[in-house]
Amino acid sequence: MKYINWKETDPRINLAFEEYVFNQMDKNESYFLLWQNNNAVIVGKHQNTIEEVNQEYIKANDIQVVRRLSGGGAVYHDMGNLNFTFIVNDHGEEPFDFKSFTRPLVDALQSLGVNAEFNSRNDIAIDGKKFSGNSQYAKRGRILHHGTILFNSKLSTIQSALKVKKDKFESKGIKSVTSRVTNISDYLDQDYSLADFKNALLEFMFKDENIQEIFLAENDLKAIETLKDDKYATWEWNYGRSPTYNLRKERKCDFGLITILLQVEKGKIQEIYFYGDYFGNGDVKELEALFVGVKPNEKALIPLLEGIELENYINGLDSKTLIDLILY
Repeated sequence: MKYINWKETDPRINLAFEEYVFNQMDKNESYFLLWQNNNAVIVGKHQNTIEEVNQEYIKANDIQVVRRLSGGGAVYHDMGNLNFTFIVNDHGEEPFDFKSFTRPLVDALQSLGVNAEFNSRNDIAIDGKKFSGNSQYAKRGRILHHGTILFNSKLSTIQSALKVKKDKFESKGIKSVTSRVTNISDYLDQDYSLADFKNALLEFMFKDENIQEIFLAENDLKAIETLKDDKYATWEWNYGRSPTYNLRKERKCDFGLITILLQVEKGKIQEIYFYGDYFGNGDVKELEALFVGVKPNEKALIPLLEGIELENYINGLDSKTLIDLILY
C-alpha cells in the first residue's frame, strides 16, 4: 500500500485530490491518505445542502460547504480533525464494510489505553460518544473509504454549523450534537499532540510492511486544481440539487434518514428527489427518473419497481418501504 501525506487544507482541493487518486492513479495499487481541512462542512453525496447547514452561521464564520463523493451525513472539519482515506480494489467483500477499514484506528487507540470501539453502521466511539464517522464510495471495482478523527476539534462549532434533524436524536433520548461526540485528546496525556497520534496511526497502518510514501507530480497537481475549479468549487455541485417541491416525506430507517421531495401536478409525479445520510453507489438520478410521469399510487408504483435493484441506489431500501414512504 502506498502512502500519500497530503499537505493542502482547502476542502475543495482535498476532495478533488481524493477523486483524482481514485479515478486517475494506478488501479493496481492501494493508497492510504492522511489530510486535514480548514473550517468546512462536508455534505454527503445524497443530501439536500440547504437543509443540512446553518447558512447564517457558516457565512459569518467563514466556513466552506463542499459536497463529497460518498453518502452519509454532513460533518464538520477543522484543523483539530484528521481525515484518513483508503483507496483499494474491491475483492468482493460485503458492501459498505466499514469495520475492516476502521480496525487500524481502533487498534492504534487501544494501544494508547483508549477504549475505542466500532459501535454502529459507520461510527467509532469512546464510551458511547462518537469521534469518527466513516463513509464509502465504490465504482468499477474500486472502493474509496474515508473517515474523520476528532482529535481536538471545536465541538461547539459542530452544533452551530449543522442543522441537525431532531428525529436523529429523539429516538435515542439525546439532546444535542455535543452530548454524543467527543475528542480523543480528552482521553490521552495532555502533551500528546495530533502529530503524535498521526505517527501512531501510521505505525499500526503499516506495521507489517515498510511505509512507501509517494509524492504527486506537477501534472497531477494541475489536474487536481482543474477538478477543484470545475466541480468542487461550484455552486452546482455543492448546492445545486435543492429543488422546489409541494410534498415532503421523511423517515428514519435502519439504513439512515431518508427524505423524499415530490412535485405532483395533475395527478402525476413531475419531479422527485431522494436525500439523506444513507449510503449507495448507484446514481440516484437514474432512480428518480423512473418516477417521472407516474401516478403516485400502489397500482402504478409496484410494477414500476419490479426488478429494480434499489439497494444499488440506497443501501438497505426495499420496494415496500419506498412505496410506503411515498404514499403514506
